[in-house]
Amino acid sequence: MKAVRVHNEKFVLPDGSIAELVIWKLPKPVLGSKHPYKYRLYFGRNGVRIVGYDNERGKGDHRHLDGVEMFYEFTSPEKLIEDFLADVLERLVA
Repeated sequence: MKAVRVHNEKFVLPDGSIAELVIWKLPKPVLGSKHPYKYRLYFGRNGVRIVGYDNERGKGDHRHLDGVEMFYEFTSPEKLIEDFLADVLERLVA
């Protein structure tokens, strides 16, 4: 099985903020993860990451919120997107 991109979206909001969501299904997990997905979800403004979710090789599943990196419990691509959008929305209305 080859890697298959299962989600790919990019949005530019009126204030210039950018949200980008990319998820791949892989033949085997990346080092540090227990599931067959590789992902990077980004929300930022003026070149500054405000919210980010990724599973960088060797680091495993984690997220970045307002400059702080923390563990993230991955369960499914759908839940990943839901959690990411909730964190983004929380910061947009703050």
